[in-house]
Amino acid sequence: MKPSRLILVVLVLLFVPGLVFAGGSSTACKTKYPVVLAHGMGASAEILGIVDYWWGIEGALEGEGARVYITSVNGMDSTENKAADWKRQVLNILAASRSAKVNVIGHSHGTIYTRCAITNMGLASKVASHTSLAGPHLGSSVADVIMYMPDKLVGVGTNVLDFIYAFVFGDTNPDTYTNVLQLTTGYMKNVFNPNTPNVSGIYYQSWAAKAKWSCPSVVLEPTWILMLAMEGDNDGLVGVNSAKWGNFRGVQQAAWYSAGCDHLNMVGQLFGMTPGFSAPDFFVSVVKDLKNRGY
Repeated sequence: MKPSRLILVVLVLLFVPGLVFAGGSSTACKTKYPVVLAHGMGASAEILGIVDYWWGIEGALEGEGARVYITSVNGMDSTENKAADWKRQVLNILAASRSAKVNVIGHSHGTIYTRCAITNMGLASKVASHTSLAGPHLGSSVADVIMYMPDKLVGVGTNVLDFIYAFVFGDTNPDTYTNVLQLTTGYMKNVFNPNTPNVSGIYYQSWAAKAKWSCPSVVLEPTWILMLAMEGDNDGLVGVNSAKWGNFRGVQQAAWYSAGCDHLNMVGQLFGMTPGFSAPDFFVSVVKDLKNRGY
């Protein structure tokens, strides 16, 4: 090939859209609607302003073509207050993305306040799908045990946490007492769920997590043992049965050699140290599936 023709071929490959050197990024997670991530109780999108709640997940999804938006509400507050704040953020996301709807992926309490906003706060027409990861849809026996403690002890404990979340984590008027009360099994089964049914036309799906013989996140070991007696299989904070909502897709329990996948592991915590389980890879598989389903 003559030098002049070789130069021409190289220039074409470099600058013509759609060829080898132009773009090349994956579109496996390029869903019709953007993905909105909703965090759980006791945290924020950036914990203490330095630790990403969704450890390595946002980058993994964007690397596969997804449009990802991360919301952040009070770590400790009522379901309704979180839902109202979250709804406001979603409306801003819709305006910024020029999209008609969003795909919601919630973790832990993020699955609950998002349901509240969708069903009870007029956001249903703006949501295409709702994916629940380790959501306490039937409540958590950990919350039950806390609320069974003497009133004075509960009051002092929740007041201390309110102070911490206001002055350390930056919550606005936190309400730890209500947050815990609204995650008890009685409240979720008898109050929240009857008043927050799924909305027709929205695709609801869920996954649970399970620690098999120990909690990889040592901090959850005591609650995992407690919940084994009260609920059976669990992830340290939420029972497998409680996490089932809509189309139940299964239980994440990590590789055979791992102790399991606990409540924190499911979103890449602590700090990405999740033996036998890759949260970024799991989220990529979830969003790929949403794309394939037309969402």
